[in-house]
Amino acid sequence: MDNKKYTLIGIPLDCGKTTKGCLMGPDAYRTAGIVEMISGLGHYVDDIGNIFPDEFEENNDKHPNLFKLNENIAWVKKISQIAKDVIKNSIPIFMGGDHALSAGSVSGVSAFAKKIKKPQFVLWLDAHPDFHTLQSSTSGNLHGTPVAYFTGQKGFKTFPNLEAPVPTKNILMLGLRSVDDAEKNALQEFSMSAIDMRYIDEFGIKKPLEKFLNHIKDVNGMLHLSLDVDFLDPISAPGVGTTVPGGATIREAHLVMEMLHDSDLLCSIDLVELNPFLDKKGQTAHLMIDLLASALGRKIFDKSTCSYV
Repeated sequence: MDNKKYTLIGIPLDCGKTTKGCLMGPDAYRTAGIVEMISGLGHYVDDIGNIFPDEFEENNDKHPNLFKLNENIAWVKKISQIAKDVIKNSIPIFMGGDHALSAGSVSGVSAFAKKIKKPQFVLWLDAHPDFHTLQSSTSGNLHGTPVAYFTGQKGFKTFPNLEAPVPTKNILMLGLRSVDDAEKNALQEFSMSAIDMRYIDEFGIKKPLEKFLNHIKDVNGMLHLSLDVDFLDPISAPGVGTTVPGGATIREAHLVMEMLHDSDLLCSIDLVELNPFLDKKGQTAHLMIDLLASALGRKIFDKSTCSYV
């Protein structure tokens, strides 16, 4: 296994939805041993601490139906700037924080990919497609909008201009099981590769991922992984505010991570929607780190058996 450099970026973003608690996510990952895990695999890891947005106006009167719009925009600007800088010399791991952070992480790494003339791809592991625009969102929670933003959909005039929108054809969504009508119509319009749990139940998770990874390799692309806690079944991962029954099993999730490691394509990673306030004795934080370990090269035979008390 080749040693690599990873940079941990704590993003205590908690404004993408009304349920509070995701701001504690970065420190929960640290407490659960993310630094020790990465270094234990022989990689170099640099934890630059938590970042915060620049000053912004709290006033949101122009869009009263959108929750903390100005704060979300400020976060996108900051995260995108950090992403463009960090990815030059290492693989950034964006520790969230809710999924609104991906509007910044993906737009930033995609801008870098454009600069070095490589196509950007995104693997979206989530119960939700997060493909709402500011106009189609009925909840006003902006953690449901990042994919629409970084693919350059209309209606984000108040957000930072995109340097390199990610083509919708370059995205694979796995594990969907909660899709609004507006999102369903949009996914069909843009012919998105969206694999729901029904498909995974019937045919398995390997084939669509294998096809996706082979294509990225063929075109020499860069791959961003965005892992939402609710991709997993809530029985295994209760520490999330958007639980949807019937998610990926632990073994299905590990297979995805093992395939990602074998592909050697990962260039950047999101770990999002961990809410320690809703977790059970760190169960979800430990599982997310366990999955990350598989993506970073730990094999089954490297892991000792452990018991939970």
